[in-house]
Amino acid sequence: MLSLRRTVLSSALLFALQLLASTYANSAPNTLAAEPSATVVKAQTQQNQDALTYANYTDVNVSHVELALAIDFKQSRLSGEATLDLAWHKAGKELILDTRDLTINSVSALNSTGKWQSVPFTLAKADAVKGAALTIKLADEDTQKVKINYHTSNNPSGIQWLTPEQTQGKQLPFMFSQSQAIHARSWIPLQDTPAVRQTYSATITADKAITVVMSADRKTLSTTQTQFTMPQAIPAYLIAIAAGHLQFAPLDNISGIWAEPEILDKASKEFADTPEMIKIAAKRYGDYRWGRYDLLILPPSFPFGGMENPRLSFITPTVIAGDKSLVSLIAHELAHSWSGNLVTNATWRDLWLNEGFTTYVENRIMEDLYGRDRALMEQTIGYSELLAELAELTPSDSVLHVDLGKRSPDEAFSGVPYVKGQLFLLFLEQKFGRERFDAFVKNYFNHFAFQSITTAQFREYLSLNLLNKYPNVVSEAEVDTWIEGQGLPSFLVQPNSHAFDDVDAQRQTWLDGKLNASELKTNTWTVHQWLRFINEMPRVNLDQTKLAELDKAFHFTGTGNSEIAFAWYSLALDNGYYAVLSALKQHLTHIGRMRLIVPLYQKLASTDQYDWAKSVYLKARSGYHPQTQASLDMMFADKPLEHEHSH
Repeated sequence: MLSLRRTVLSSALLFALQLLASTYANSAPNTLAAEPSATVVKAQTQQNQDALTYANYTDVNVSHVELALAIDFKQSRLSGEATLDLAWHKAGKELILDTRDLTINSVSALNSTGKWQSVPFTLAKADAVKGAALTIKLADEDTQKVKINYHTSNNPSGIQWLTPEQTQGKQLPFMFSQSQAIHARSWIPLQDTPAVRQTYSATITADKAITVVMSADRKTLSTTQTQFTMPQAIPAYLIAIAAGHLQFAPLDNISGIWAEPEILDKASKEFADTPEMIKIAAKRYGDYRWGRYDLLILPPSFPFGGMENPRLSFITPTVIAGDKSLVSLIAHELAHSWSGNLVTNATWRDLWLNEGFTTYVENRIMEDLYGRDRALMEQTIGYSELLAELAELTPSDSVLHVDLGKRSPDEAFSGVPYVKGQLFLLFLEQKFGRERFDAFVKNYFNHFAFQSITTAQFREYLSLNLLNKYPNVVSEAEVDTWIEGQGLPSFLVQPNSHAFDDVDAQRQTWLDGKLNASELKTNTWTVHQWLRFINEMPRVNLDQTKLAELDKAFHFTGTGNSEIAFAWYSLALDNGYYAVLSALKQHLTHIGRMRLIVPLYQKLASTDQYDWAKSVYLKARSGYHPQTQASLDMMFADKPLEHEHSH
């Protein structure tokens, strides 16, 4: 997943025949051989226990989840049953699961005679971060299956419900999940920890006008029922669902686009390079093991850039720029097919194992596809953003192997696990050489395939297969500085793209008053260079007439490129240039991607534009995701919000 601050950059298929699209939409066939189901990984030792789950997974693992759920748009809830297969590590009669705001109607267990028998359960008082523990008392030791009948609340943290008016087509409602980090428990009772991997299957019932998709193989059973099967074992946060007015367009025989019909053609053209990305990544890091790789283009309220749900990455429409300039997001989510989905962080302290490796692999994909210059520009921009973010973070949160304490794991999603993690791997690549390091990374993915691992396990593997194999190149102390140290190491070699030299020179010439904005030579600039031009401007006391001059020359206000819009509005607000407010209101109202709106609200809330920002938020709030709402509700909590009286 792309972090709240992480910039997703890059540089620009024809719409498929409707008959072919219809065929794919019904079957979305898996044309590659399925990877055998991974055996259940034995639980981590007690010292590695995930502190953000109630699950007693050192005693028993859930090995398979079978869902039978109905989607009720009128009540905004999911209801039905979850049947859990259990793999016991030691004899026991107690199963503890994670839940958040679930109503549990009944629990039954498969007894020794093969019959379902009602069993007692208790739902504990809810914790603000972890939700409520569901404790199930079993009659028999080594019970193999339990079945839980339940329904969600009408506003679970991991599901967003949209009215027809909040969608592209404005004809049908829409819903989608966002289970990372610990939000799967808000719509499924399970062991919500990345340390536990399970296969899953589902039968989903919805109105016949609604198309349902999940992060699994898809089969249409009837006009109202769809069946899904995920044969590879995955952590709970990768179980995903969406439903709405969706159509499918293939890109090739294993990849395609799901989207509302109004945006399907644009998305298909924007992301036409996806099949080539898959080939590039597979050649460098080993076979793609998930069968299909499809993209789901979500409504603009999706709070993140992307989410790497296997077989079906969820993607924000804000990266559809018309010129492929932001498609590194696709490379990022695809890279998770190796780093994150295949080899997973065992706890959220180890998030950098997912995101640092993914950001590194993403950049290598972009280099192979679009060239070294573009990849280096993206590295440089990421590094610059990280420096700005480190200035705002507490020192303890600048550690790769971050100590979350009792905080929500969502707070770990800064640029640190992404970009600092990438920089650490770039350091190793530079020291050992690409040939050696590429072999190491490929072998690492293969060695730990379909496992969840800790930072300690990574360090042991690194020492054995790189540091000790090629001695006197990188020391354990240097590795320790990267992983456990605060900030960035003093021996870091910072990335620097010479493609920005001209940009920096022209910016300074303009700031010095030696050229008018209209005289700057920008015809060949890429989106990356424009972002560099804007982002490195003075953040305070830039003259209003100078900003107006820039705006007149380059029409930044109201631009359709979401990344440039965010950079420009940030600069304008930092310098009190409020001529942008009308266009900024449109920006804040029509998208819900947290990285592109929350920092702007923060800037506004710290100025005399607080009341204006709050009024915009209250009007836009119903279209934002619950996680976005939670963040902004706190920001504007000086007095009761209007929505609090509307339920």
